[in-house]
Amino acid sequence: MNTAKDVQNILRELADPAIAEHALRFFKTGKGEYGEGDCFLGIRVPVIRSQLKSFKNLSLTEIVKILKSHYHEERLFALLLLVSQYSLGSVANKDRIYKIYIDNTGYINNWDLVDSSASQIVGAYLEARDRAVLYQLAASDMLWERRIAVIACFYFIRLNDFIDILKLAELLIHDAEDLIHKAIGWMLREVGKRNMDVECHFLNKYYQGMPRVMLRYAIEKFPEKMRQQYLQGIK
Repeated sequence: MNTAKDVQNILRELADPAIAEHALRFFKTGKGEYGEGDCFLGIRVPVIRSQLKSFKNLSLTEIVKILKSHYHEERLFALLLLVSQYSLGSVANKDRIYKIYIDNTGYINNWDLVDSSASQIVGAYLEARDRAVLYQLAASDMLWERRIAVIACFYFIRLNDFIDILKLAELLIHDAEDLIHKAIGWMLREVGKRNMDVECHFLNKYYQGMPRVMLRYAIEKFPEKMRQQYLQGIK
């Protein structure tokens, strides 16, 4: 039976120091930056994904061990495997995976880790359940928990359910972090792809006071004339 160590041995054989050096800069790991102190093996995402099938039946206990690795790519592997197992799992297994996710948010500590897992696990789990946990996460001091709350809503947005993302966007509109501004803008853009009237109703109320990057993300796909009206504050 495969173990966490088996996974780590393979991933470490795939490590590339040149890619790792680039990742340190790309994921802002310097002092005071959002990814401060993170460590990289140097493995491209498609290569990581190519290893998932070989370990599709890895136990949740072993996956948690990988999730707690200090190497970014190993944490990503664990999260992608949780997403895969969640999509195919029983109700009981979905419960366990969701609990593992919520109990280990401290290891889901960069935007790619959040974005590749939050909607597929947290959003999917909460679709037909009480979503109060999203607002608890949104009130967290941890940047990544707030981003999890926002990105989880992508699952609902795909189902044309916009209630929670609009509430969270209102709550977090003055968040201090650029990565929250970008996440909200992205989700608002996804709302607009499905119902531009809903997005515009929200923007018309808030666009003049929202962070510029949030607005730019939100209106990226708008017709140019409309986009310029929002940017110039004359909508």
